[in-house]
Amino acid sequence: MKVAVVGATGLVGSKMLQVLAERNFPVDELIPVASERSIGKEIFFKGQSFKIVSAAEAIAAKPDVALFSAGGSTSLVLAPQFAAAGITVIDNSSAWRMDPTKKLVVPEVNAAVLTAADKIIANPNCSTIQMVVVLKPLHDQYKIKRVVVSTYQSVTGTGVKAVTQLMNERKGITGEMAYKYPIDLNAIPHIDVFLENGYTKEEMKMVLETNKIMGDETIKVTATCVRIPTMGGHSESVNIEFENDFNLTDIKDLLSKAPGVVVKDDVANFIYPMPLTAYDKDDTFVGRIRRDDTQPNTLNCWIVSDNLRKGAATNAIQIAEYLVEKNML
Repeated sequence: MKVAVVGATGLVGSKMLQVLAERNFPVDELIPVASERSIGKEIFFKGQSFKIVSAAEAIAAKPDVALFSAGGSTSLVLAPQFAAAGITVIDNSSAWRMDPTKKLVVPEVNAAVLTAADKIIANPNCSTIQMVVVLKPLHDQYKIKRVVVSTYQSVTGTGVKAVTQLMNERKGITGEMAYKYPIDLNAIPHIDVFLENGYTKEEMKMVLETNKIMGDETIKVTATCVRIPTMGGHSESVNIEFENDFNLTDIKDLLSKAPGVVVKDDVANFIYPMPLTAYDKDDTFVGRIRRDDTQPNTLNCWIVSDNLRKGAATNAIQIAEYLVEKNML
């Protein structure tokens, strides 16, 4: 099994290497790819050093699968080149997510849509991934009508530059800014670019991707996405209206049995998910599960997951694991 990691030196690319090792994905040969300035440098994986190569060299090496985390513009150019060489691409950028010819996959939700013919597979947005993992079993049981979500997203979702900005601000150091405003002791209701409808691109990703992954255009979703000065994971306050009524005990039981979901809901003992709960874990955590008393058949909950792991690297590798399991790689 030859595995290429495109964007191997970035935050998500580095996390992909870590997750590949931790999950014992069958890597017989690793092919790390990065930008021109990194070619020839070495990275370490499972105690061995590997030289970073160019995309052209990686394609020539004919890996079985290429995990992409190199940005949308790079993916638009390189993913078709890899695919044309018969290499299966799992892409973490937004480049292919809403392409009607490409599958958008969260394995716990819709892995069954994949076929061996899918050579470019899209990895969804981090904030969407953790939400749909929780929504899926609830939708199957009670049918979701509408979702109102507010996110509290980690600076790691922006990248190294944002982490540096936060740490600089905490030390009183003036440095390069990833955001228009200070992030320490602040909350910025602005993730990605603003669109003509007044929503940000991040907010519309949550709307459109949820419908595509869940395979149901009737689910109405509205989102407000906020960047906060945390690391370890994204948090979401989610209000879910169902067609059918529910029992809270049944909801908790359903979620506790759902793949990839961990229920942490015991307010009497102050147990609820936080970014620190999710840090460096693959699960999605849900708590503060309670009925919305202002209207029928409506639930409130709080969802937290590590955005670099389940929100990016782990989800991509779980897709690859599914392909291996089904002999599609």
